[in-house]
Amino acid sequence: MSIEMQPLTSNCWNDLESLFSTNGACGGCWCMFWRLERAEYKKLRGDGTKAVLKRMAEQGEAPGLVAYLDGKPAAWCSIGPREDYHALENSRILKRVDDSPVWSIVCFFVAKPFRKKGLMYDLLRGAVDYAAQNGAKMIEGYPIDMQHPKLAGQKLNGPSGFMGIAAAFRQVGFVEVGRASETQLIMRYTVQD
Repeated sequence: MSIEMQPLTSNCWNDLESLFSTNGACGGCWCMFWRLERAEYKKLRGDGTKAVLKRMAEQGEAPGLVAYLDGKPAAWCSIGPREDYHALENSRILKRVDDSPVWSIVCFFVAKPFRKKGLMYDLLRGAVDYAAQNGAKMIEGYPIDMQHPKLAGQKLNGPSGFMGIAAAFRQVGFVEVGRASETQLIMRYTVQD
């Protein structure tokens, strides 16, 4: 199993488009839910959010990573400076822990044929490396804690899993710094110099 990660640019846009399919990963989101102000997201959802993501890729903003498994587009991870995520910055639930500059990981998408192969761990490692290479000193994520008693025995499904699973974050070296709710953590990774 060979895994390769590429920042999303115009060079791999067609791969992401194929990965997300006509549904835009989830209901026309195109991974814009946290990047846009809520009113703008609601107005653009679907073709409009797709166009925004494509424009970011074409302008070289690289709003995330496309993962390839044995040469096939298999997964996606959205990562960037927290201030690039307007809805996240304005969230009452996922408030800033402090004033430290952080890069945020807000979304994972793994195509059905590639699920349950440990790709979230690989995406996290790739995202940490990518952020560090681009000057990040601290990386933050907002995963679901599937080990919480409230979720005991449940399977991860639907949108609740798009922000990741706490166990994978822990495995990469993230530590809990807060909770948005009983089951949603705020976790950080400090880049070592």
